[in-house]
Amino acid sequence: QVQLVESGGGLVQPGGSARLSCEIFGDLFGSYTRNWYRQAPGQHRELVAVLADVGPFYYADSVKGGFTISRDNDKHAIYLQMNDLKPEATAVYYCNVRHAIAHALEYWGHGTQVTVSS
Repeated sequence: QVQLVESGGGLVQPGGSARLSCEIFGDLFGSYTRNWYRQAPGQHRELVAVLADVGPFYYADSVKGGFTISRDNDKHAIYLQMNDLKPEATAVYYCNVRHAIAHALEYWGHGTQVTVSS
């Protein structure tokens, strides 16, 4: 059984930074992408960033230049560094891992709230 646990959310002032963490418990067999999604109030869940085995290969246009996705294999964790945050970044952020071929094989965390407000 694979479980994902996010942390690092909270209240951030506009222009500030936050770093989200996602610990992965359990074993992933095969090749998986590591992904961050977010869902703002009243909005659909949107893909924010994707990290493949070869490195980051997708960022949403709205976060390019400000967000960085990374991983720590030893700690079985993925991270999302968010800089120069704006109020429109307020959302629940979810980490996700998805098999690179069998896309139906995926796991989600429960989400962590990030609120950007003064």
